[in-house]
Amino acid sequence: MRSGLLTEILPRDGYVLGRSVFNMLWGLMQVAGFATGGALLTLLTPGTCLLLAAALYVTSALATRLGLTARPPRSSGRLSVSATWRTNALLWSSRSRRLTYLGLWLPNGLVVGCESLYVSYAPGAAGTLFACAALGMFVGDVVVGRLVPPAWRPRLAVPLRLLLAVPYLLFVLRPGVAPAAVAVAVASVGFGASLVLQERLMSRTPTTSRARPSGCTSSACPRCRASVRLSRARWRR
Repeated sequence: MRSGLLTEILPRDGYVLGRSVFNMLWGLMQVAGFATGGALLTLLTPGTCLLLAAALYVTSALATRLGLTARPPRSSGRLSVSATWRTNALLWSSRSRRLTYLGLWLPNGLVVGCESLYVSYAPGAAGTLFACAALGMFVGDVVVGRLVPPAWRPRLAVPLRLLLAVPYLLFVLRPGVAPAAVAVAVASVGFGASLVLQERLMSRTPTTSRARPSGCTSSACPRCRASVRLSRARWRR
């Protein structure tokens, strides 16, 4: 919902900048959340921390419900599954859009296999690794969204995708927490490629369907990540 709403609020030429600001705030909250969560786990029981997290989710839902202004519906008439399938078929009819979707889904989903091992790799410093990953994402969004000229962005998709994966090869050497945290932070800068690919996707999508590509991206990425986590957990058994 948030991704689709951004495409409606922001103009086409301001999407990358607006999305980068959104991602930066998200990253800062992740850094603060992982650090605070790690500290709370040393003071409170896991059950108490989970109850506190649930209360914060309810607070967030109330803030979203009461803080967002009402907007007109994207379509009129009765909701139709067939109309949704027709729109999805239109989005997938273009080879360039299909490749862009795969570029958004697969690398982000597969790298979660690495992130899922933070706890088992360094049980006492997993919060540090997660916070460094969020910090790297923040840096990537700042660089791609605010510092890189628009004409250069299309060239960065492949290098940033490689950056997302290559630093994790260092873990073959079983590094300590400090070098591991640096590798995680550097790798997570590669998440900035998502901004490049999202901009490409918006530019190749009809104006009447701008909200649907973001919705498809947002709904598929968690499923891909969940599948990788589940496969990794079964493999470790």
